[in-house]
Amino acid sequence: MQIVISRMLRGAVVAAAITTVTATVAIRSDAATVGQPVAIDVKNRPDASPEQLKAKYRRPDSIPFPKDNPYTVEKAVLGKKLYFDTRLSSANLLSCASCHNPAYDWGDGQPKGVGHNMKQLGRRSPSIVNAAFGGIFMWDGRAGSLEEQALGPIKTDVEMNLPIDQLLEKLKGIPEYQPLFRAAFPKDGLTPESVAKALATYERTVVSGRAPFDAWIEGDEKAISEDAKRGFTLFNTKAGCANCHSGWNFTDDSFHDIGLSDADIGRGKFLPAVVKMQHAFKTPGLREITRRAPYMHDGSMPNLEAVMDHYANGGEIRPSLSELMKPTGLSAQEKSDLVAFMKSLTSEMEPTTIPVLPR
Repeated sequence: MQIVISRMLRGAVVAAAITTVTATVAIRSDAATVGQPVAIDVKNRPDASPEQLKAKYRRPDSIPFPKDNPYTVEKAVLGKKLYFDTRLSSANLLSCASCHNPAYDWGDGQPKGVGHNMKQLGRRSPSIVNAAFGGIFMWDGRAGSLEEQALGPIKTDVEMNLPIDQLLEKLKGIPEYQPLFRAAFPKDGLTPESVAKALATYERTVVSGRAPFDAWIEGDEKAISEDAKRGFTLFNTKAGCANCHSGWNFTDDSFHDIGLSDADIGRGKFLPAVVKMQHAFKTPGLREITRRAPYMHDGSMPNLEAVMDHYANGGEIRPSLSELMKPTGLSAQEKSDLVAFMKSLTSEMEPTTIPVLPR
């Protein structure tokens, strides 16, 4: 199912009336079986005109929803309440929004997440912005859908630490949740699957707004700076960024070892026989990237300038290092231009209201 968007807002959707229902969901349905990344030789790629390059990054006009979990207002309303409810954790202290907070661009602003009993987790909390357009989730790709991902942190002992049977008992004990579940899921009511579907529905409505870059590719030459325009050209040519950060959301939804000095093997845990998946992590999208420091799966880079330096150097050499990771030879000005381009991907912040929670 698709919802046609008249405006795309951060955490809220203003949708036009739906007159048709279309099965559409899977963007990269093969992403869960990603093996070895495809190497692309930027230097030998046929030249594309500026307009052809711009076309690759145009915003979609709709948000995709799965055929087995189509959008309804009732599900989105319920999902938002669940998302911000700390009672979905064993200690009644953590909600989904604790690690994916709209005030921090739907992350948490920390190098690594913080879970149950205030213990630091092993990786940075990824933003959920534009998750609707993903085909596989978590830094290591262990969740094949947002529905699967939604229940994972709730039941994981180091995160929210609430077994699913206890979650259901808790929610059954909150009277005002019951009519919300009946309205959203008339046939099933409160089940583990309905909790996951409601959360995933709400998360899919968190879509980045229109950025200056969007105005530029639509013809407004004054929307971004000359530095940013040079950065866009570099992004698609010499710097090679577009090899992984592709499409309107600037991600290939795949996994690459970019040469960080870290013992975490990432995707390699699930594909131990694939050399190139050792130390490989999912490519994050770049929309709203300026609001998401620090960077990388381990939060090891404090700013975009540090990220540019890492890519310019080519990363730690090892068998799993992506073939796409090569020293770029970028000058200081070129790195600055790339940062200026990424800043043009930041949209106007739309406030997200915290819902009144059921009692």
